[in-house]
Amino acid sequence: MWLFALAALLLASGCNTMQGIGKDLKKGGEAIEKSAK
Repeated sequence: MWLFALAALLLASGCNTMQGIGKDLKKGGEAIEKSAK
């Protein structure tokens, strides 16, 4: 699970704006919800 968190951080750091990071985190959260169901 920590590998996924690390990947998410790397993707977030690739964004230049907080808005972009927010969108990435939202997409990540949706992916986690889908895989959990």
